Amino acid sequence: MAGLDERDGGRSVTVVDVLVEVDAPPERVWAVVSDPRRLSHWDRHVESVDGVPATGLAEGVRYTTIMRFLAVRGRVDAEVLELDPPHRAVVAIRGLIDGVVTTTVEPLPGGRSLLKHVVDYHFRGGAVGELVARSLALLGGPQHVLRRGTLAQKREIERRG
Repeated sequence: MAGLDERDGGRSVTVVDVLVEVDAPPERVWAVVSDPRRLSHWDRHVESVDGVPATGLAEGVRYTTIMRFLAVRGRVDAEVLELDPPHRAVVAIRGLIDGVVTTTVEPLPGGRSLLKHVVDYHFRGGAVGELVARSLALLGGPQHVLRRGTLAQKREIERRG
């Protein structure tokens, strides 16, 4: 559910979240959602991801995502703040969009999992930030974009089964 909250020094911060049940155990869900090199599989706004070590994520790992929102192309730098495989990751992002992405995977009965993404973010100020915000709104808004990406993850995970 999307909402606005006044945090971050008085700037509006948007929080969007998506929760889906996945027909796979947490370890299989984690193997897919914890690999940022696959971001372009789930989000068409992601052009590329660079700097992820071959060994995968760990606390302190930094990587860069190149994104495009209609006419705006830009860089988003990420840093893994917390990592508790296969249950939780917290990643700070800075660039076109500043914020924190929290991913959790919880076991459900019958070998299923509950996958949740929470994105707490704001757009950078100025003309570029405003243009990105408008572009995202034209694409259905942040909640729609996050839900579409999470459902793409679900499909990929369940196909691997």
